[in-house]
Amino acid sequence: MNSKKKKVIIVGPAYPLRGGIANFNEALCRAMNNAGNETKIISFSLQYPSFLFPGKTQFENGKEPNDIIIETKINSINPINWIKVANYIKSENPDYVILRYWLPFMGACLGTIAKRIKKGTAIKIIAITDNVIPHESRIGDEILTKYFVKQIDGFIVMSKSVLNDLNEFTANKNKIFLPHPIYDIFGERVEKSVALKHLNLNPDDKHILFFGFIRNYKGLDILLEAMGDKRVKELGVKLIVAGEYYEDASPYNEIIKKHSLEVSVILHTRYIPSEEVRYYFCACDMAVQPYRHATQSGVTQIAYHFDKPMLVTNVGGLPEIVAHNKVGYVSAINPVSIANFIVEFYAHDKEELFIANIMDEKKRFLWSTFVKGVEDLHHSLL
Repeated sequence: MNSKKKKVIIVGPAYPLRGGIANFNEALCRAMNNAGNETKIISFSLQYPSFLFPGKTQFENGKEPNDIIIETKINSINPINWIKVANYIKSENPDYVILRYWLPFMGACLGTIAKRIKKGTAIKIIAITDNVIPHESRIGDEILTKYFVKQIDGFIVMSKSVLNDLNEFTANKNKIFLPHPIYDIFGERVEKSVALKHLNLNPDDKHILFFGFIRNYKGLDILLEAMGDKRVKELGVKLIVAGEYYEDASPYNEIIKKHSLEVSVILHTRYIPSEEVRYYFCACDMAVQPYRHATQSGVTQIAYHFDKPMLVTNVGGLPEIVAHNKVGYVSAINPVSIANFIVEFYAHDKEELFIANIMDEKKRFLWSTFVKGVEDLHHSLL
């Protein structure tokens, strides 16, 4: 690998935009700089038109990062802007550009920027493809993805399921799998007793956590049905739901009512600011991701950072990240299976054992490893 300092531009969401991809881009920028590169982010002035964003706001209200450079330039629906942004990136003359691709809607914008950058230059374009086939499909997805993929020199995926999806769109051999690194951006771990007090929760109760925005594919309804299992109820387990509804809340409320879970389910159904994230993870005994389908997930990597056992479903890249019966459980996508593992976790006091294993297992997910993978891919493209 060539160790010469590189100039790198990351194109994708960043502060003041909120969410997991923005968090990732900021963490990647820091890690690239720590490795000796000169890196900055070019983000969106307009990311989504309102009809594509189901939450209350796209913007973070926390502190602006002061250790990385973020330039807000891209309008996702203005083709003239795309050309201006591409020309600006060309004028910066980076060694390579990293584009984040997570939604076909972005295919026209990011694909055009990539195409324009490459015209008449030797600048290499690497795409980190979170999803190739979206969680919720729309007309035109395939055309937009094909257009985007055609402009890319090399691809990074963070789950093997996305690698398989990508193979349907391109014969390009320059594809590598790098696991999603640990999110270490939400502060240090606090004692469980401190976190419970901060959230005004009973320290004598057992707590599991569902974290992140709420949409059908994330399976909160399946987890609520599991909470209605008689055995889980008898254990007195409480479920903390921490995240904003991105759809109608009434189906979830109906399940809570059906199983009389009003006391067992603690609803913090709002966007959780970055500075509050650690309290939710540190308060729980186990984080649960009952997803119907997934690629990779930042939630697992937040759980790893805070040394928390996990219960995930057997979908996408989740089983690649969570070693079954070592750091948590990999469940079938149904309430009975999920309830079985919740019961086993408490009945066999697995928390301490899983935490000990997590301390070792999380060494697989270092940012330095991810950056080396990016640099190796770029070197192979030269």
